[in-house]
Amino acid sequence: MDNNYVIPAQTRIGHVHLKVADLNRSLEFYRDLLGFEVTTMYGKQAAFISAGGYHHHIGLNTWYSEGMPPAAKRGVGLFHTAILYPTRKDLAVIFDRLRKAHYPISGASDHGVSEAIYLDDPDGNGVELYCDRPREQWEYLEDGSVNMYTIPLDIEGLLRELI
Repeated sequence: MDNNYVIPAQTRIGHVHLKVADLNRSLEFYRDLLGFEVTTMYGKQAAFISAGGYHHHIGLNTWYSEGMPPAAKRGVGLFHTAILYPTRKDLAVIFDRLRKAHYPISGASDHGVSEAIYLDDPDGNGVELYCDRPREQWEYLEDGSVNMYTIPLDIEGLLRELI
């Protein structure tokens, strides 16, 4: 195996496909609350949803999981799906929408390179809603690595984006 291979810089994660217990409940979260659009339905067992008309960013299915309990928090599996918003104002808009819907938020962090809101979907799958800071604002350590950290997010500052 060639240990010098580096994945092309243009490579992106195309989509995530989640096993869910109740497709309608998941659509209420991803479509009705977060605003994703349904691009394809596969009967009553699966849906593909997207932002901006892409074929799908998230797949939801009940093929092996209908009516099942959430996956254990302490074990292997998906930690969270991260949804990247184009601007800080867009992050403020979705945070305000969640707040007005009284949807439970599990965290809000400033990571230096990004700002993030954390929550769980109805099946207990972690969801990170975030926006990146411009690269020219990123800080680097002496060894050249990106300085990432976790401190509380300035919620008031984020909400000022709505003014």
